[in-house]
Amino acid sequence: MAYMSSTSTATALSFLFIFFFTLSLGIQPDQGKWKQLKRSMGISAMHMVLLPNDRIIAFDRTNFGPSNITFPSGKCPKNGNCYAYSVEFNPANRNVRPLTVLTDTWCSSGALSPNGELVQSGGYKNGDRVVRIFKPCANCDWIEDLNGLVSPRWYASNQVLPNGKIIVVGGVLQFSYEFIPKTTESDHKEYPFPFLLETKHTDYIPNNLYPFTHLSPDGNLFVFANDRAILLDYVNHKVVRQYPLMPGGISRNYPSTGSSALLPLKLSTSAVSAEILVCGGTDADSNYRASIGDFVEASKTCGRLMITAVDPKWEMMEMPLNRIMGDMILLPTGDVLIINGASKGSAGWGFARDPVMNPVLYNPNKNRFDVLNASPTPRLYHASAHLLSDGRVLVAGSNPNKNYNFTALYPTELSVEAFYPPYLCGNKPRPSITIVNPGLKVGYKQKLSIGFGLKAVVDIKSIYVTLMAPSFTSHSFSMNQRVLVLEVAGVRQMSAGNYVVEGYAPAKAALAPPGYYQLFVVHGGVPSRAKWVQIM
Repeated sequence: MAYMSSTSTATALSFLFIFFFTLSLGIQPDQGKWKQLKRSMGISAMHMVLLPNDRIIAFDRTNFGPSNITFPSGKCPKNGNCYAYSVEFNPANRNVRPLTVLTDTWCSSGALSPNGELVQSGGYKNGDRVVRIFKPCANCDWIEDLNGLVSPRWYASNQVLPNGKIIVVGGVLQFSYEFIPKTTESDHKEYPFPFLLETKHTDYIPNNLYPFTHLSPDGNLFVFANDRAILLDYVNHKVVRQYPLMPGGISRNYPSTGSSALLPLKLSTSAVSAEILVCGGTDADSNYRASIGDFVEASKTCGRLMITAVDPKWEMMEMPLNRIMGDMILLPTGDVLIINGASKGSAGWGFARDPVMNPVLYNPNKNRFDVLNASPTPRLYHASAHLLSDGRVLVAGSNPNKNYNFTALYPTELSVEAFYPPYLCGNKPRPSITIVNPGLKVGYKQKLSIGFGLKAVVDIKSIYVTLMAPSFTSHSFSMNQRVLVLEVAGVRQMSAGNYVVEGYAPAKAALAPPGYYQLFVVHGGVPSRAKWVQIM
């Protein structure tokens, strides 16, 4: 008689639970699928970004000891540490290239610059004032400016602005903001931001770290922290609007980590409205209670707030599943994928229980949630997710441990998975972009003609075009993430299976800051693969 090991038994029971739980939710086979791309990328992906060359840059902290990937012989950094803490991952061939980062990137932030470079800021101790640059080229590596920031920035948030600058907001005991890169005299200052002090719960449990930052269509910055929000005029350094308190008494920012996204901006109207979605989080004292072994149930509440309305009010609703530390990923269809996380506890080392294995898909137009097929891999604290140009979502990371620990209750996770949203299931025909005129460099208000092929009966009314700003993802917040639904002037058939959709680029930089975007054509809820365009 064969006997299963305790680990095998636990794995089998986990799969059985997921199977029967999925059945109980009535989930259909075409409700998303999972595929492991690589058993180990060598690091746990605490931070992740997609560059315009379709390479993923992932990195962890650098102060915890050995990782599981080393540099080739003769390529070790000058500090003598041959372990790598950052990698370049190619989703197309699954190759991994170790990268050299010398300062500590623990719980840092970032964004892509207008020229497509990753500008990454802050971290811990010797990294807390560092600005790092990574260029999207074949053999490039990190460049580190040790004095790139005025103040230490640990657990801060970044957002690209209409002038191409990046604002860095907050951090541990930093109630201020500043701008990078430092090119003018005013950039070498920090600016007080009392809102962050007002929203702090306690020094030990701030509940306002990694504040949710979203660029409003008027060019001001929406900032959400803990359970409230304001609109910041960062040019004149004043708060120009205060929004109502989010109902429910739930804290939404680290360590009571929920997530947030700016819902798709529809550019077909002269006055573009902007609506924010905030979901998940937990009780204000959940972090402390987890530290004494009491794991509080996470919230399942969500709120939508039309930040451009004359009299904005929170519209509250519930997700199907309680969730903390969920990643909120905008899809090219305009839907929102909520993935990863736990149903009890708090962010922090060992502070979460009951992983939430099922992603949820939210349709903003129908105000509807659908539970999708479960992942076989728990993704908890320090997990991340990112949209790829082919429409899949890359999922990696999860390390609720102080170092790399593969025998803990929730072990360090080095694997890389791809989640296929429902639009990639069931052999649905996809548009295929063949040409973009006048080219891949796009000016504001410019008319675009996008040629695409489609082997299907085409419903002209179901065709639309979206632009996706690539995000920097860490700690359940995808910084700089935004979807623009372009104004469409018309669609015409050129020949059998070949079409052209004509539309207009965004009118101004407050809607789409300069930089690289993924351009998608969507038909019948199914997106094409993206073409990268640069808005200038």
